Amino acid sequence: CTVIFTRLATKDLHKPISVLFCNLAVSDLFTSFSGFWISMLFITNPDITIFGSKDMLAPYALYTTSILSTIYNLVSIGVERYLAVAKSMRTRFRVARNHSIAVVFINWVLAFFLGCLPLMGWNCLHREENVSVLYSPFCVSYLIFIAIPNVVVAVIIPLFTYLRIIIILRRRKLRMKACGQATGTYKSAETQVARTSIFIWLLALISYAPFFAGVIFDATNHRCHVDLYPGVYIFRNCTAMLITINCLGNPLIYTLKLKTLGAKLKALKCLSTNRVRACAI
Repeated sequence: CTVIFTRLATKDLHKPISVLFCNLAVSDLFTSFSGFWISMLFITNPDITIFGSKDMLAPYALYTTSILSTIYNLVSIGVERYLAVAKSMRTRFRVARNHSIAVVFINWVLAFFLGCLPLMGWNCLHREENVSVLYSPFCVSYLIFIAIPNVVVAVIIPLFTYLRIIIILRRRKLRMKACGQATGTYKSAETQVARTSIFIWLLALISYAPFFAGVIFDATNHRCHVDLYPGVYIFRNCTAMLITINCLGNPLIYTLKLKTLGAKLKALKCLSTNRVRACAI
């Protein structure tokens, strides 16, 4: 909410990358809200989160939709950064604000379509075969269909884009150095991109690898719910906590940078004070 408020209250939202940042914050907000919804269901009626129920379809669908939207936004940010670095110096190509808005719209449409498939009938409410043990009443086939392609997309595309950005910056730094020009700016940019890329990878691995491992376990497991209680369900809850940590880490890596956030909030406070004084005058 702080990210969304800060972005909307400043002129940074007019930049294409800021549209993606703000949408990433919205996706993280939806993930946190749906996770809180599932937590309340677990507190009030733990059995339906273990054995499955029709009441779990909607929160699980919203949870899946928000996670998919977050993944697509992270991929879109990586692609946008790559286009900004790789294309801007060679051509007049520039990612416009309309492009970012179109990407945001496509991301949400795709995330809602894939996330709401269980609500459209792809669930195991009325049959026990192929039912997920960890995420009943989802089907194991649906979880595999969702998890494997999106994990590959979330890992491969950011890896390619950020490695290409680092390689491009390093080549330009070497060219400038060969021409006897100062390379401090490129060295600083290369260091910042490399550090950000490492944080992205660590956060993605810590957040989504356990969930992916749980889906693989779910697909290969043939035991019932009672035999797996409580250890496997503690692991499931831990994976949900890690995904929530990802929602907290995204603003810190991409948008807040704490000092920048503090400066913007201070500027907003000063701006509101000046407006009050102007109205008084």
